Amino acid sequence: MSTEDEKLLKEAKKLPWEDRLLHKNWKVRNDANIDLAALCDGITDPKDPRIRELGHFFKKTVADSNAPVQDKALDALIAYLKAADADAGRFAKEVCDSVVAKCLTGRPKTVEKAQIVFMLWVELEAVDVFLDSMEKAIKNKVAKAVVPAIDVMFQALSEFGSKIVPPKRILKMLPELFDHQDQNVRASSKGLTLELCRWIGRDPVKSILFEKMRDTMKKELEAELANVTGVAKPTRKIRSEQDKEPEQEVAAEASGSGPSEESAAEVPQEIDEYELVDPVDILTPLEKSGFWNGVKATKWSERKDAVAELTKLASTKRIAPGDFSEICRTLKKLITDVNIAVAVEAVQAIGNLATGLRTNFSASSRFILPALLEKLKEKKPTMTEALSNTLQAIHKAGCVTLADIVEDVKVAVKNKVPLVRSLTLNWVTHCIETSNKAVILKVHKDYVPICMECLNDGTPDVRDAAFSVLAAIAKSVGMRPLEKSLEKLDDVRRKKLSEMIGVSGGGAPTAGAGAPSSGGTVSSAEASDGGFVRRSAASMLSGKKPISAAPAAKKSAPAKTVAGKKADGPSQTKKVEQPEDVEPAEMSLDEIESRIGSLIQADTITQLKSAAWKERLEAITSVKEQVVALQELDRSVEILIRLLCAVPGWTEKNVQVQQQVIEVVSHIASTASKFPKKCVVLCIGGICERVADIKTRAQAMKCLTTFSEAVGPGFIFERMFKIMKEHKNPKVLSEGLLWMVSAVEDFGVGHLKLKDVIDFCKDTGLQSSAAATRNATIKLIGALHKYVGPDIKAFLSDVKPALLSAVDAECEKNPFEGAAAAPKKTVKATDSVSSVSGGGLDSLPREDISGKITPALLKGLESNDWKARLESIEAVSKIVDEANKRVQPTGTVELFGALRARLYDSNKNLITATLTSISALASAMGPAVEKASKGILSDVIKCLGDNKKSTRESTLTTLDAWVAVTHLDKMVPYITASLTDAKLGAEGRKDLFDWLSRQLTGLAEFPDAIQLLRPVAVAMTDKSADVRKAAEACFGDIVRVCGPEMVMKNVRDIQGPALAIVLERLKTHGAFPEVHENTRTVPAGQPSKTGSKIAKSNGHASRHGSRSVSSRAVSAKGSKPEPIMSVQDINIQSQALINVRDSNKAERERIVVRRSKFEELRVEQIQDLENDLMKYFREDLHRRLLSTDFKKQVDGIEMLHRALPTIAKDLIEVIDILLKWFVLRFCESNTSCLLKVLEFLPEFFDTLRNENYTLNESEAYIFFPCLVEKTGHNIEKLREKIRELMKQLIHSYSAAKTFPFILEGLRSRNNRTRIECADLVGYLLDNNGSEISNAQLKSLKDVASLTAERDGDLRKAALNCLATGYKIFGDDIWNFVGKLTEAQKSMIDDRFKYKAREMNKRKEGMPGEARAAALLRRSVRENGSDLAEQSGEVSRSISGPAFTRDIYTPPEAQMERHPMARPSGGVIGPTDWNEALDIITYGSPEQSVEGMKVVCHELAAATNDPEGSLMDELIKDADKLVSCLAAKVANTFDFSLRGASSRSCKYVLNTLMQTFQNKRLAHAVNQRTLDNLITELLLWLLDERVPRMDDGSQLLKALNVLMLKILDNAERTSSFVVLINLLKPLDPSRWPYPPSNESFASRNMKFSDLVVKCLIKLTKVLQSTIYEVDLDRILQSIHIYLQELGMEEIRRRAGADDKPLRMVKTVLHELVKLRGTAIKGHLSMVPIDMEPQPIILAYIDLNLQTLAAARMLTPTGPVGQTHWGDSMANNPMPATHSADAQLKQELAAIFKKIGDKQTCSIGLYELYRITQLYPKVDIFSQLQNASEAFRTYIRDGLAQMEKNAAAGRTPSSVPMPTPPPSALNLPSPKFAPLSPVHTNSLNDGKSVNTKMDPTSFSLPPSYAEDDMSSSRGQIPVQSDDRFPSGVSSGTLDAIRERMKSIQLASAGNPEPANQPMMQMNVSNEDHESGQPTDEVSAVNPNPVHSGVLPMDEKALSGLQARMERLKSGSMDPL
Repeated sequence: MSTEDEKLLKEAKKLPWEDRLLHKNWKVRNDANIDLAALCDGITDPKDPRIRELGHFFKKTVADSNAPVQDKALDALIAYLKAADADAGRFAKEVCDSVVAKCLTGRPKTVEKAQIVFMLWVELEAVDVFLDSMEKAIKNKVAKAVVPAIDVMFQALSEFGSKIVPPKRILKMLPELFDHQDQNVRASSKGLTLELCRWIGRDPVKSILFEKMRDTMKKELEAELANVTGVAKPTRKIRSEQDKEPEQEVAAEASGSGPSEESAAEVPQEIDEYELVDPVDILTPLEKSGFWNGVKATKWSERKDAVAELTKLASTKRIAPGDFSEICRTLKKLITDVNIAVAVEAVQAIGNLATGLRTNFSASSRFILPALLEKLKEKKPTMTEALSNTLQAIHKAGCVTLADIVEDVKVAVKNKVPLVRSLTLNWVTHCIETSNKAVILKVHKDYVPICMECLNDGTPDVRDAAFSVLAAIAKSVGMRPLEKSLEKLDDVRRKKLSEMIGVSGGGAPTAGAGAPSSGGTVSSAEASDGGFVRRSAASMLSGKKPISAAPAAKKSAPAKTVAGKKADGPSQTKKVEQPEDVEPAEMSLDEIESRIGSLIQADTITQLKSAAWKERLEAITSVKEQVVALQELDRSVEILIRLLCAVPGWTEKNVQVQQQVIEVVSHIASTASKFPKKCVVLCIGGICERVADIKTRAQAMKCLTTFSEAVGPGFIFERMFKIMKEHKNPKVLSEGLLWMVSAVEDFGVGHLKLKDVIDFCKDTGLQSSAAATRNATIKLIGALHKYVGPDIKAFLSDVKPALLSAVDAECEKNPFEGAAAAPKKTVKATDSVSSVSGGGLDSLPREDISGKITPALLKGLESNDWKARLESIEAVSKIVDEANKRVQPTGTVELFGALRARLYDSNKNLITATLTSISALASAMGPAVEKASKGILSDVIKCLGDNKKSTRESTLTTLDAWVAVTHLDKMVPYITASLTDAKLGAEGRKDLFDWLSRQLTGLAEFPDAIQLLRPVAVAMTDKSADVRKAAEACFGDIVRVCGPEMVMKNVRDIQGPALAIVLERLKTHGAFPEVHENTRTVPAGQPSKTGSKIAKSNGHASRHGSRSVSSRAVSAKGSKPEPIMSVQDINIQSQALINVRDSNKAERERIVVRRSKFEELRVEQIQDLENDLMKYFREDLHRRLLSTDFKKQVDGIEMLHRALPTIAKDLIEVIDILLKWFVLRFCESNTSCLLKVLEFLPEFFDTLRNENYTLNESEAYIFFPCLVEKTGHNIEKLREKIRELMKQLIHSYSAAKTFPFILEGLRSRNNRTRIECADLVGYLLDNNGSEISNAQLKSLKDVASLTAERDGDLRKAALNCLATGYKIFGDDIWNFVGKLTEAQKSMIDDRFKYKAREMNKRKEGMPGEARAAALLRRSVRENGSDLAEQSGEVSRSISGPAFTRDIYTPPEAQMERHPMARPSGGVIGPTDWNEALDIITYGSPEQSVEGMKVVCHELAAATNDPEGSLMDELIKDADKLVSCLAAKVANTFDFSLRGASSRSCKYVLNTLMQTFQNKRLAHAVNQRTLDNLITELLLWLLDERVPRMDDGSQLLKALNVLMLKILDNAERTSSFVVLINLLKPLDPSRWPYPPSNESFASRNMKFSDLVVKCLIKLTKVLQSTIYEVDLDRILQSIHIYLQELGMEEIRRRAGADDKPLRMVKTVLHELVKLRGTAIKGHLSMVPIDMEPQPIILAYIDLNLQTLAAARMLTPTGPVGQTHWGDSMANNPMPATHSADAQLKQELAAIFKKIGDKQTCSIGLYELYRITQLYPKVDIFSQLQNASEAFRTYIRDGLAQMEKNAAAGRTPSSVPMPTPPPSALNLPSPKFAPLSPVHTNSLNDGKSVNTKMDPTSFSLPPSYAEDDMSSSRGQIPVQSDDRFPSGVSSGTLDAIRERMKSIQLASAGNPEPANQPMMQMNVSNEDHESGQPTDEVSAVNPNPVHSGVLPMDEKALSGLQARMERLKSGSMDPL
């Protein structure tokens, strides 16, 4: 810049702004604009005075003639507008006019800035000025200026929304733009129209604009409208709303609430189409039409035509206001015209006028309204329908309000015609439902009295309509304003109104629930700060983009601008990708050569032009090589393709050259990342011709496939269709079609336009004269059928039959696969057609039928002539058929509306035809029918209410079609609403329920079905049996598809009798209402303040146990408010229902008279009761209870009933008062009240039982005498309920305590009472006979005396009672009946004989045997000795409170299970074994008795048939049974200690006794369960509280006998292990809390003494049972006991003479004594190699030494040897202790057994096993001194053993028949038993370190396998990888080989021993480095139950285990 310029600029800065901005020098002006922009940027306060001063400058600056200055001026204006506020709008008009005039035709950058300016003016709320400017801009003659104007309107509407930018003015501008000569303007106007559709909907836009469009524009826009999706949201806010943003954000942060109100405002507003259209004047054309003459004509047709003209003119959307008073007077007269058609037309005209004029028609509407209401008396359906529509239109248009029509309604409801009254009220209902709450609050006082009066109308329809009005009012404003008015209603009407309110309000959605949350709004600064992205309206179009209005905009913007756009980030709008240009431009060969450059050598191109084919072939080969070598191919794709198309070109004649050209093209298409469609167009013509040539067909087809992968098969198909249609060569067509078949198989149909494909097949392929073409077309259709299914055949309906049959055959070859038919290849192109509308995987294309739905068709559907209506309905079906039954939803809304009216047609045949059309439409439209139909489904369902079966069947067919295209969940809301409609009728409801059941049957899960629960429940109480049956079937399906849990959660919506039925049905489906109710109880310790305020349960049970509610459902939140409550109730509802603060229950109980005989309450007692009720019960409750009106009393009971779960504890405090009130009700004998009392009492007593509360004596004397007396009520239903209540009380109170009251009832004067009491006595004897004492049984003489009465029923009841007693007690019954006459005795005896015969017939045993099932078995009382009494541990004199202790539950019983439902009435017995076990495990002690009865019965049956299958089944469950009973012992005893009967204790002990009396069952009990049981029994033997229990001495004796039976029959090994383990101190938690100062140590000592006594009993018989026990396990338990004590503790206890330790030593001593040195072979489970050595080894050595010294056995090893594992490996064995000597000793012992008659078989078996182990040993050399007979016996016995072994038999199962001869004479000192520990060599004098004979270690593999398979648990093993010293690899291999050979030899010889499962514990010397092995557990597959095992079986097993360790290298050799 020169110095002069700088000086000029410097001087200019001193000038005022106006002079600078208007300076003649452009540089000064430019500099001024820059400074002005900077100044505006610095202004932060919108109220800055400079804003106002500067505003008027911009009018001239933006019109500057210098373009750069103009740009700077616009920048300054933008900065100004950002700093200003709405006050700057005063300058908007002049500035916008300047911008429109000068800026919109400038440079692209200038135009963009101008658009920013307009957007900022809109932001500053100058919208009107903006639109005024746009109106001027679009009239510009230069199209270049019009497009930016349209674009800025488009962008303003898109960003600010229709709330800021009014669509109405834009709609006015659009028609002239549609006809603009410039295509870009037309395209932009279409884009703006589409944007309007997003904001105000398609229908308003179409109705306003389409009539002003040309057909071509209309068709184009219609196609574009189909692509408009999504909901429009504003993305930018005006400045005033932006200023509120920070405040709202702060408020939102402070409140932390959900979405702000702003989000609701952002939801697109509903645009009223009425406001968008211009009013139309109809008065002028009406005058010209001759209306006035016509309406006065005498002919009715002329009058009708005149009125019809008015109706037509008034049908416009908006009518211009005018004087319509005369017209209204005329219409009012015509309403009463004698011709019904004229009257209907007049009514319709009134409706149209109201709709078009709206509020301008108010006065006229009020004038005509009385006549319209009066005309409602007309019964013609056409008139009724017209009147209803017109009345609704008058209110909807706002012509009248509810306040305006009050007087007219009052007059109408007094009309003498009932139809007028009912239809008027129906209209009022509609008005109320469509009015807002504020209006209804003002007028409800006027309408409620009208309705109350109409409730007394004699016509049911009028009453129902009045109820509907009241329900609508209540639904809108709630019940509070109506309470005073509704108090006059009786209960029946109140209930009906409540039901209607509940039904109508059930499904109403919450307002605003579906409002989308705000999330897409652009913040204030983002929208206005920089980063403005210019959006074109034409971008909304999906077609080809028009030529840009500003070509210069294509040039790259300056770097600064680009950077700025990048920096904007998210605020920048995503650029719309434009469609690819597919038409290639012409290009000469010279131009191609010039552009190809160095890609292809010039010589090669020259050769391609050569006439010699060889040169061309060489050249094309070179081209191929050069193309393959190219690295960057993408840039050169098009030019290379153009070159190949030019030379050699597609006219090349040489086949080889053609093939090479196609291959090069294929390579380019497959290699390039993007292959342009232009290239495909260049090649595809030649490729199609090459397909027809057999020589090039393969390459050409491959090339087409490659093209499809590159650009998509849809484009290839489209181009080929054009070529094949016009080509003359039929081969091109046929082969092209065959390639299409392969393309469909490769790519599927997802990328194809199926409509075009099918049309081509029909019009071209199948019409061809060439058979090959037709066959190829048929194959293509078959390939399509594979993907789209049989619907494709609908498009071929007009094909010739011969071709159609061929198509069908091809379709059968290609069955429909649907989604399973996955494409084999994929498409690389991203812009290819995929699943477009009209094709793809989403089924076949659908046709747009909107053009066929003409006004004439719609008018025909509403014609008065039924034939015309029928023709129109049939025309609809025809349209669907013509569209191949595939239609689009576009334009069908009005059609569905017209069809809806026909569903209510008076002609039934038309209804059926309409249903058929709707069904066809639904099937053809698919899922879209749900939205397009506008809720017509509810009208369809209503057709099920028709009386004609054919109509109902058509309706069900329509429903089937509907559910086939939509999901059932979309239909459920309509079905739910319809089921509540009383007009549906019984048959309709039945059909609908049946249909629902069929639909639900095919579903596995369907949660939406829960919506049907309530109407289904109501229908289950329907009067019609068919409806009830269908509803119950549907209910079962609902429970199945929703699950019982979901159903239980929703039962709170059901009320009344339906609720009880639902809960009853739920029980049969496995749901337990108690579980549901438990979640709604009050936590322990929290009193219920009110009936409606209930705290949620915290999941912890109260101290009295968990509460449960019976099958009657209770509201989820306690006392749910009644639908209609009195004002007084509302005022006091905050108080507690029961006040127990001053309750003096003890004082009240003290004055109760204790008499069993009933006496009615005296006057003073009633007065005291009333005082108590008023004192302790809430006012509203005691007012009801003390009312003389039985209905109020029932209400009071219901209040108690609803609140029962929450006030149980409070009721206990006032239970005596409540029972007295019940007695009073029984005395008054009001049936309704008594029924409610008897409904409440069972649940009341169940609740008390759940609270563990039992009536005390005074409460029993209050209630029982009255209840017993009233059992003889004269009403059968009441008698039944009282009878059930008495049985319930017998179980919950006590049979023994109830018995005296029942006996008193036998003396009543009422015969019915005596009969019922006699029956109750029989019931007591049958179910609770064990609880009644002998003294009470003597009262049976009172029953026997009744046999002398005259009343036959009484005598029969007495005889039945005595017969029940005879069944229980047998002939002992005669001891209790007293003195009788001979006649009585004869009568009773005959009855007894009959009873005995009946019992015999039913196989119930003999009379008297059942007594054993009620009491403990007599053997339990009489047999055995008392362990506890012998030990002297039980003190009988200690008195104190009962303490509870932790009850141990075995892990099996701790499985997660559903708690069992508590039966509501009495104890219901189980039906099978498994249910019995469940009841024993999870039921209460009393309930478990029923389960134990079943178990005892099954046990008895199994015992009678020990070999039957029942015993085998019970053995499987024996362990589970004992586990349950063991856990139940503590529960029953604790229950009895709290004061209950000892009945359950006796049952549990008796059941255990029966179980353990059977050895097979006892052996099936595992060790853990046995441990739990023995521990529990011993603890209760020691419990000091047992003797003080009811029948305590009997229980102690039973415990002792049961304990002895367990020791006798249980598996002895487990018994030993359990008892030895119990010698350890018991866990303190297992003991009761100490009632005295006795310590746990002293208790443990007593417990140990009992255990010692049990061990003594087992040890005494050990000699005879030694072969029944597993010595390894016993020794292991002894080892664990000793190791846990340790040597120090053992020494200490030895000095203190400790009984447990002494007992263990005794057991070990006895074992050593019985087994001798062979005991060492049973230490396989003792880690004998550990360091230091186990203590047990020292004791075994000590015992062996002691016994040897006493000459009770001869030791086989050095005395004092301590290291058992390697003693023989380290020290050479002396000759006296060689293996030979040991073998001799062992054989001597075996020979002794053989010589004994009792053990001869076992001895022979052991000798046979020795021969198998040591085959080289000569056994008979040891029998030199024996007789020949003995040796022969042994030889024969061994042969027999070998045969038995081969046959799989054991010696125990096949004993030797003949005892051996007694000729054996072997000196005993020479021999000693062979110890398996010392049998590792048979060679005397050889060291163990020498090579060992493998046979020394070989045992039959079955031993090891059985031993390992019977072991259980995780085994700690200390393994070492190295070989043990002295054992070589060869030695171990030899051992393995020997073991294999023996295994093969022993095949088929199973182990005979029945070994119990045991734990093997193996270890090596390095005890510290042990690692656990895997768990090994199995059961011997062939158990033997004889209980006798071979003697040395365990010893051999121990040896086998040690040798296994030797082989594995885990220990040193022996």
